[in-house]
Amino acid sequence: MADGARYLLGLDAGNTVIKAVLFDAEGRQLAARALDGSSVSPAPGRVERDIDELWANAGEVIRACITDAGIAPEEIAAVGCAGHGNGLYLVDDAGASVIGIQSLDTRASEMARTLADQAGDALFDLCLQKPWPSQTPMLLAWLKRHAPEVYSRAATVMLCKDVITFRLTGARTSDVSDMSGCGLVRMPDGVYDDRLLSLYGLEDAAGMLPRLVGPTEVAGHVTRDAALATGLAPGTPVIAGFFDVIASALGSGVATPGEASLIVGTWSINQVVSTAPITSQEVFMVARYGDDRFMNIESSATSAANLEWYIRELVERGAHHDDPFGQCAAQIARITPARDDPIYLPFLYGSRLGSEFRAGLYGLGGWHGEGHVLRAILEGVMFEHRRHVEVLHSAGVKLRSATLSGGGTRSPVWPQMFADGLGLPVRVADSQETGALGAAMGASVAAGFYDDLETAAAAMARTKTRLTPDPAMQAHFDARYRRFLAVRDAMRPLWAEDARTQAAQGG
Repeated sequence: MADGARYLLGLDAGNTVIKAVLFDAEGRQLAARALDGSSVSPAPGRVERDIDELWANAGEVIRACITDAGIAPEEIAAVGCAGHGNGLYLVDDAGASVIGIQSLDTRASEMARTLADQAGDALFDLCLQKPWPSQTPMLLAWLKRHAPEVYSRAATVMLCKDVITFRLTGARTSDVSDMSGCGLVRMPDGVYDDRLLSLYGLEDAAGMLPRLVGPTEVAGHVTRDAALATGLAPGTPVIAGFFDVIASALGSGVATPGEASLIVGTWSINQVVSTAPITSQEVFMVARYGDDRFMNIESSATSAANLEWYIRELVERGAHHDDPFGQCAAQIARITPARDDPIYLPFLYGSRLGSEFRAGLYGLGGWHGEGHVLRAILEGVMFEHRRHVEVLHSAGVKLRSATLSGGGTRSPVWPQMFADGLGLPVRVADSQETGALGAAMGASVAAGFYDDLETAAAAMARTKTRLTPDPAMQAHFDARYRRFLAVRDAMRPLWAEDARTQAAQGG
């Protein structure tokens, strides 16, 4: 670390947006830049991105953020990156891009179902996960079977943030939080295991796994080429980084055992910190991010992606609103909730309970307007968060309160809806960039500013507001939640029939 270096750069690479945010050692934000990337869907269920575009966008936002802050690059003590978990990013021997598959991809659905039936218990015993469609090893196994020419070109398996760390430093690394989150390490140890690869049918892939390091450990230093691309100073330390849900929890101030983090983002993330992993097969995954530090996670792609889809496809069409999210908020504010409002099922990208689940709006009447539809979307998303929280409850985790973060907290009504619908006191994180802040906290530990992540989170995270449940609205949402579950269950036989038809047709 250079003398006088007192700032921290946090990067947050999601499924759509790459962000660069500069913080001081107290967590105050100096500057931020973000850039949307593009995704392609070459076939139904497939969601891919251009890895080179991701790196180019990272370079652009890093340079712009440093410029906006008006600091010298040498004043940055360390860099940390967080990125969306799972999906699959492959590079070849020379470091060139092979393929980038995002965590919304469901091409491996049938393979995941089959493997879960055949070896799900054995896999769970090793990694505390069962196979699921967007899981990194399942996507790799799918390529091995269905695209062997792509598989044969791959030299290193990476996660989203690992690509950026690799391009910054030349180091082929990943951190234990990401690799445990994608079921590629033995738990609770957090180490690679040949038995896992064998169960996935990936016995030949051991050499493709990147060097495994702790999230706050220095993975490498900014190279001269990367410095030219980003404006960073050559030699700046770059930590291994985090699975983004861990970073977002830290950035919202959730760092000590027993604390709960709910992230209203592309994915519905519902997680609790513990000193030992929960070993219930009902819980989606457990990620290790430090000695005696685990995040027990219930999640699915059923959160704010639903509102984003609605706005992209129906509100922004023709660019007829300058402030689409504000316009939607205004529509919702005019609605008085009623028992017979429409029900929305938030399954645009399937469900934790089945990739065949689909989104839908039910009970719509001619007297309903756009505000009713939008409120139903927000409510349906909250209900699926609630279902995940109930799974954690059933596994023995008792939530007495929760901290909300993610883009959904910008809504003037959604956070209170969560407090009422969950029946829990809710704290809303002050930072809108909790993923980047959590990554910066990791960098602060590597730079020696703080001894550990708990100390960094206590010093650098702040609360925006605290909300308590409204008893009347809590009763309203309890009744509506029962209706939500009934509609979902009524649709399940039809979704299963559609899945069987698609499988029979080779889809």
